[in-house]
Amino acid sequence: MIYSIRGKITYTGGDFVVIECGGIGYMVNTTLTTIGDISVKNDEVTLYTHLSVREDDISLFGFSSYDELKAYELLISVSGVGPKAGLAILSALTPQSFAVAVASGDQKAFTKAKGVGPKVAQRIILELKDKVSKETDLLSDTVYSDFPADVQPDTEEAVLALTSLGYSRSEAMGAVARLDKTMSVSELIKGALKVLSGR
Repeated sequence: MIYSIRGKITYTGGDFVVIECGGIGYMVNTTLTTIGDISVKNDEVTLYTHLSVREDDISLFGFSSYDELKAYELLISVSGVGPKAGLAILSALTPQSFAVAVASGDQKAFTKAKGVGPKVAQRIILELKDKVSKETDLLSDTVYSDFPADVQPDTEEAVLALTSLGYSRSEAMGAVARLDKTMSVSELIKGALKVLSGR
């Protein structure tokens, strides 16, 4: 099993990158999130990898964070979720918002990903709810359930404001979870909007 790959990016495609390592260019399938993370780096990058071996194909999948790799491996363990669908979901959701979507039963969050319908979204939630609860130390200790019991009212107010703008609750919670909880409501909203817009 290939645990990780480190090298320079020589090419970036829509859903893959080519990383040169030891004089060999490896095509690594990945998410828009990872492409965004590594595109600003001029030096060598490290991707955590998953090797998919089938009768007619051997493909390498890589992620800029271990959390994203774990989320991907959980997704492709679901019946009906293939490698490409897993990438599509994690291009639409961060590992944190993925965990929140599973925990809160938010099917809408998954159907925003290309090629994922309501039935597949429901299956993801049903099959992963227990697994995600056991993986919270890997995905994030801040995202399972809603927020910790001692969460500040400002945080919940920011989430409500974001949902009123059309974001799902899991998207809003995932974005706010990445911010400093001592921020004011307006700062949380502005910061979360930047996270959600990918800036």
